[in-house]
Amino acid sequence: MVSLAESRLRQGRPTVFQPRALPNGLASPSDVAPILRGACALPAEKPGGAPTRFILDFRTSAEILDYVNGEALAEYSQRGVVTPDHIIRTKNTPMIVPAPEAGDLDGFTEKVKAAVAKFASAYDAYFERENARVGNTKTKLDAAPRVILVPGLGLFGVGSSAKAAAQAGDLAENSVHVITRAEAIGRYEPLPESDRFELEYWSLEQAKLKGQVAKPLTGQIAVVTGGGGAIGRATAKALAGDGAAVAVLDRDAEAAETVAREIGGFGIGCDVTRGADVEAAFAKICERFGGVDILVSNAGAAWQGRIGEVSEETLRNSFELNFFAHQRVAQAAVRIMGKQKTGGALLFNISKQAVNPGPNFGPYGLPKAATMMLMRQYAVDYGAEGIRSNGVNADRIRSGLLTNEMIAARSKARGLSEADYMGGNLLGSEVLANDVAQAFLALAKARSTTGHIEVVDGGNIAAALR
Repeated sequence: MVSLAESRLRQGRPTVFQPRALPNGLASPSDVAPILRGACALPAEKPGGAPTRFILDFRTSAEILDYVNGEALAEYSQRGVVTPDHIIRTKNTPMIVPAPEAGDLDGFTEKVKAAVAKFASAYDAYFERENARVGNTKTKLDAAPRVILVPGLGLFGVGSSAKAAAQAGDLAENSVHVITRAEAIGRYEPLPESDRFELEYWSLEQAKLKGQVAKPLTGQIAVVTGGGGAIGRATAKALAGDGAAVAVLDRDAEAAETVAREIGGFGIGCDVTRGADVEAAFAKICERFGGVDILVSNAGAAWQGRIGEVSEETLRNSFELNFFAHQRVAQAAVRIMGKQKTGGALLFNISKQAVNPGPNFGPYGLPKAATMMLMRQYAVDYGAEGIRSNGVNADRIRSGLLTNEMIAARSKARGLSEADYMGGNLLGSEVLANDVAQAFLALAKARSTTGHIEVVDGGNIAAALR
């Protein structure tokens, strides 16, 4: 019998699922993901609290597309999981949304909201039904989906972390494969609902949940530009350590990928002075994680020169990286945050040069001063959407920007020894990249702070804001 079954499976059949009609033009996964992610976020548990966000993991293939494009998807995909173990990570059924038509994302958003409400209502009814059967002894899990099927595109795994989302995606792919094969030779039938509930609400799983304490940034997605450098690396590590899924962007793709490997993140080569690079990078982030919650706009470089003698080309090059690139990535981030509708944080690496210019450093300080005002403008324009905008003014941090050669040049410009220059603050100690990272981390979590500049310079009254 086994041989006969294997022979039948090898034969297959031309069409397992009759295809449905799809719109002529489909929106991209990167356009769709933030909408799905925002709609699935759970409301804050108490007034003034933060929503519970999820990470997404996109999957597609010929087999997945045949499955999600089936006319009867709402029937065969809703029968239940292929093994009881699946239900712990994927829930009993996936959520289905309509095919996303290009040019009508507003309409798609409304349909997704309705799908989420329908899914939650069905899950609540399932829980009430089965919990009553076992004497109302169980504590209900959240009613958010863990797999989303999108006709025309594929599927998304959903989880509280990138790892959990990937696990849900893996199991969803496995389900597609198993159900497709079963339907090719007969009819797929799962275990009874009561058996599936017993495992989803197994007492040992319930006990584990009660002991779990989520990290502050669990479910959030952070992007760090200039992530291959000293400050970027330290910041990416700090954000990941507090639970965020982190995308590391750097002009040096190898450096970005190295840092990403260290923290379990996603490394992308991206020159933030190029619009096409930024657009492509944020699209990749949406496909990989689902969106953006925290942007640390950190990439920069220092140009020197006496302001009356410096060339226009030097000034323009500095403004391109130290101002326009900040604007470019912030615009990309707020577009995504606007689709999610769960707020977010823009964090800019500015500089004490913005308020306390040093000699022969105008080409660097001028665009940084403009970036300080950019930060405040975002605070003014996007505060009503729950998007916070803050900056860090750091000084004298050893990094790819402040190299040993530059330390020597800046020390000479101020008439100081290198040791006195690096420790020239009220605390008399050198400020480290990790000190700046901790400031970014604190601002990422400061949910009621916006338009603020955090100073990380060891104490410099001349650079104090006033």
